[in-house]
Amino acid sequence: MNRYPLWKYALITLALAVGLLYALPNFFGESPAVQVSAAKPSFKIDLGTLQQVESALKAAGVPVDQVTLDGTSIKARFDSTATQLKAKDVLQKALNGEASSMGYVVAFNLLSRSPAWLSALHAAPMYLGLDLRGGVHFMLQVDMQAALTKRAESLAGDVRTSLREKSIRHNGIVRSHQTIEVRFKDAAAANAAKSVFQDQFADLQLVDAIEGTDIKLTASIRPLAAKRIQDQALKQNITTLHNRINELGVAEPVIQQQGADRIVVQLPGVQDTAKAKDILGRTATLELRMVDESNEARAAEMGSGMVPLASERYPDRNGQSIIVKKQVILTGENLTDAQPGFDSQTQEPSVNLNLDAKGTRIFRDVTRESVGKRMAILLFEKGRGEVITAPVIRTEIGGGRVQITGHMTTAEANDTSLLLRSGSLAAPMEIIEETTIGPSLGAENIAKGFHSVTWGFCAVALFMCAYYMLFGVFSSIALAVNLLLLVAVLSMLQATLTLPGMAAMALVLGMAIDSNVLINERVREELRFGAPPQVAIQTGYDRAWTTILDSNITTLIAGLALLAFGSGPVRGFAVVHCLGILTSMFSGVFFSRGLVNFWYGRQNRLKSLSVGTIWRPDADAVAVSNTVNG
Repeated sequence: MNRYPLWKYALITLALAVGLLYALPNFFGESPAVQVSAAKPSFKIDLGTLQQVESALKAAGVPVDQVTLDGTSIKARFDSTATQLKAKDVLQKALNGEASSMGYVVAFNLLSRSPAWLSALHAAPMYLGLDLRGGVHFMLQVDMQAALTKRAESLAGDVRTSLREKSIRHNGIVRSHQTIEVRFKDAAAANAAKSVFQDQFADLQLVDAIEGTDIKLTASIRPLAAKRIQDQALKQNITTLHNRINELGVAEPVIQQQGADRIVVQLPGVQDTAKAKDILGRTATLELRMVDESNEARAAEMGSGMVPLASERYPDRNGQSIIVKKQVILTGENLTDAQPGFDSQTQEPSVNLNLDAKGTRIFRDVTRESVGKRMAILLFEKGRGEVITAPVIRTEIGGGRVQITGHMTTAEANDTSLLLRSGSLAAPMEIIEETTIGPSLGAENIAKGFHSVTWGFCAVALFMCAYYMLFGVFSSIALAVNLLLLVAVLSMLQATLTLPGMAAMALVLGMAIDSNVLINERVREELRFGAPPQVAIQTGYDRAWTTILDSNITTLIAGLALLAFGSGPVRGFAVVHCLGILTSMFSGVFFSRGLVNFWYGRQNRLKSLSVGTIWRPDADAVAVSNTVNG
């Protein structure tokens, strides 16, 4: 009657084995480490870099536990945080030299001490949230109206250029916030302008009106186009923040969109809030200049002459010097977009630039007059300039679209376009929430959370064993399995464990044991009314199942609502809460039934169950009768 088939026991054994395997890395702890990765595609991470890291640490007398090449990064493990701090300074000087040169990102990290065989099975510990690891948390709000205004300003310049090229006379173009107003004296010019708007400016919608003797066309950005512009601004700001945070040396930053106009930035291990703010608010500028190709400049590039007075020396992405003229042709303010692509003729990776109306006109004139010469594209950050590329002008370039090629790889084309797009923020941002958590507070939070879960488990298990006897032992084992499976699932999903998540884990213990309380009471009830022990076990589990299912589904619905509509700490609580409900249904019903069946199912002439004190109806009646007679 109460016997599981072999496949159910095999399923339980498999679940326990997988759960133990993937929960195990969380018990080995973490070791302080320094991670080295390339800040630019031209800097490679290979065996040569690995040897350079090992030599630098050995020369400085820094003891290291292990140095490994892990894909696109090098990770060095140390025995203490003091050694970790010293190692970062040593590697920063050895790899980057001057502080302003950022060829490599040297970052703090914490690496699991799990054995190699566990790592080979892709078993990794849970990722600790900011409140458990320490660091800085920012919530930034993007000024979407400023992004739309900036786009409207660019479109106003494009409209002016298009009407001039079509020889359409007007009485003035005025931009007011996010609308563009154009006035005409006659209907013919207004109609011609409408055709231009329809053909070239699909993002704008027109409204015409008569004011005095003039015909006024009012153009505004369409709602769908406005939504697209806002989404692009948000994504570009996120890309910009990724680039800027590289300089902070954060190994595992969290930069993600929250809602329609907010960005969450979490920087584990960063305690200098002022520096973090400076990096997030940093601006970069893009400039286009002509390369100085005079004999004096060529000699200066070779290191055998002085730089001409009207020129300056800047390094390119490979570290070689290029002499460019001081006169600036265009700046990043004239750039509207930059996307990676491929040359249609050679199929080489390229970068495609889009210029606004003013930039288009200037670029057309300069390229017409400079065929056969080189033009340099420079990116300036904190006063330090770098030549991204310096292509040769083959022909006059008009239309506002520029293609940059130069024996780039696909990765370099992606990185170059990203740098060009993220030279500055697409829209201003304001920090509306700021939190700094020290590493000592994070360690204290971990200890308190661990103690709350441990003592909560021990208290529940002690009560269950005392009140339900052997069935309480089964319930306590099922509760331990539930905790094991929950940790394993969180580790497999690489979910982020936060302090609210640990609170949810403690809460799950109480909710999980509730299922076993229902089962044990149902079994007691069947025994109280005279059912045989084997029948009591089967009926108790069957009748309790529907109640357990209903209560868990309603609780799961509430958890999913928190997950869907909550944010930040609420979502961290909801993730653990929902997963805990699912694992508790498996352990509280399926696994505990397996234990009971394994212990009692083989006994054909079972006479009693160790399920605690059972108050029978006849005993209650006798007690009441004696009380009345007395």
